Amino acid sequence: MTRLDPRIAAVTDRIIERSKQTRSAYLDFIRAEDERGIDRGRLSCGNFAHGFAAAEGDKAAIRTFAGPNLGIVTAYNDMLSAHAPYYRYPEQMKVFAREAGATAQVAGGVPAMCDGVTQGQPGMDLSLMSRDNIACGTAIALSHGMFEGIAMLGICDKIVPGLLIGALRFGHLPALLVPAGPMPSGLANKEKQRVRQLYAEGQATKEELLAAESASYHGMGTCTFYGTANSNQMMMELMGLHVPGAAFANPGTKLRQMLTRAAVHRLAGLAKEKARPLGHCVDERAIVNAIVGLLATGGSTNHAIHIPAIARAAGIKVDWQDFAELSAAVPLLARVYPNGSGDVNDFHHAGGLAFVTKELLAAGLLHGDLLSAGADDFAAFATAPVEKGDEIEWREVGASGNDALLRGVDGAFSPDGGMRLVTGNLGRAIFKTSAVDKERWTIEASARVFADQKDVVAAFEAGELDRDVVVVVRFQGPRANGMPELHKLTPPLGVLQDRGHRVALVTDGRMSGASGKVPAAIHCCPEALGGGPLAMVQDGDTIRLCATTGSLEVVGVDLAAREAAAAPPPPVGTGRELFALMRGHADDAEKGGSAMLAAMEDLF
Repeated sequence: MTRLDPRIAAVTDRIIERSKQTRSAYLDFIRAEDERGIDRGRLSCGNFAHGFAAAEGDKAAIRTFAGPNLGIVTAYNDMLSAHAPYYRYPEQMKVFAREAGATAQVAGGVPAMCDGVTQGQPGMDLSLMSRDNIACGTAIALSHGMFEGIAMLGICDKIVPGLLIGALRFGHLPALLVPAGPMPSGLANKEKQRVRQLYAEGQATKEELLAAESASYHGMGTCTFYGTANSNQMMMELMGLHVPGAAFANPGTKLRQMLTRAAVHRLAGLAKEKARPLGHCVDERAIVNAIVGLLATGGSTNHAIHIPAIARAAGIKVDWQDFAELSAAVPLLARVYPNGSGDVNDFHHAGGLAFVTKELLAAGLLHGDLLSAGADDFAAFATAPVEKGDEIEWREVGASGNDALLRGVDGAFSPDGGMRLVTGNLGRAIFKTSAVDKERWTIEASARVFADQKDVVAAFEAGELDRDVVVVVRFQGPRANGMPELHKLTPPLGVLQDRGHRVALVTDGRMSGASGKVPAAIHCCPEALGGGPLAMVQDGDTIRLCATTGSLEVVGVDLAAREAAAAPPPPVGTGRELFALMRGHADDAEKGGSAMLAAMEDLF
């Protein structure tokens, strides 16, 4: 095995040292759950009878403990393209489980909202908060104690982190995530973005815009750009929580069904042996692998929030300094839209995650000694699945099939992973450099301050931003309104940049994996609500944002001498008021933006 790069080792060792107390408490917790928690053998006869009453053909096997019983937690709905393929999965998985001498039951369902549908709408304020809701729903589903293994059906933005956070409370059990894959490629993402900008400038009609969007998002599967959903799938593979190569096979193909079958068989085997429990698989090495994969592929900035939350659920503490130091060590191997022209299907066909994993392992940039749930040896994730009759054969991958979007370590697009920590008198924020031209890594201009993204669009349409400008959008953090993505700002800010202006965005909100070419300092901590420094910024202040030096500051102003601007009223309508308790107790984005995890730490 290649020796681990000392920079990766140093960050891992620091995380281990920082997490000693909380990680030890977590491992003690799941050990106690294994020894004294609820399971089928501890249920009373009445409890147990309820648990298999509707099991039809599997009733006798569950009742007599003939084999492990797998709990399926599903995020199926048929409005969300990525999760619609899951409709038939449970009945198929029950067949696959029987083949392996096991049984399976749907333990429960969790909500799955689509950020694509809610972008720029009131519902987006529920998005980040839905992650905690999904985690709680997962725990409720598994609380019946009927299961010896966990199969999680989920793909998109908050769903995978939520499922994983919830399942980690049952970390004494083995678990796998079972993806469904991306939709086939439609209208090229670059063309879709071109039509969006034309519409923002009034040069395309709404009908033309809808036609472009419909040609891009056109069938079952995840969206084909490399946003949070597809970054989720990459992360789960590099954490060893898929069967190898499961991430990007398209829905409805024979290979996709074979991968699902392989996952059920694998999970049944782990459950029989009580091997590789989830809480031991998700350790400090797995978390570092997830960050390395994110950086090497130019993945979604949302995971600067989700990875700390997942880690925290397993008693592990990571921060953005860890991300920044790993980014300095990890080269950028992929340029997938919005960082490049090809989509995730192009990436997959060029060699995809198997190629990336092979390169990173060979360079000592991944933990190859990971306790993988999906394979006996983590090296299997450097191979690609192919059909061989009714079975899968995992084969070694060769050279990249497309140097324009996938390269090896020696010919990387950039020597670093493209995610920078910027700090200064405006706090701490994330700057994703991988999609931004280097000549725009430093922006210094006067500020225009907003508290609502709709007001930014209105100012753009009125010609008020047609100049060099740093657009500040504040009161967008977890406590203020649930930290919505501000993706609707990408077209107008992109137009201003294309007109030759020096433009940047500074916000305590999110921009996601689709943030694109405009320089942005996002996830600013502390957030404006409660007196964070963004609340003191005024129109006309000079703001300097520099990814090269890692600075984010108002120039020549003593912010401490100013009073904070008044925050907008809390959001209501579209169910947002139901999440007031979560918002009110959420902590900073760097810790994961979670009220649930903040409260849970007090118990250990």
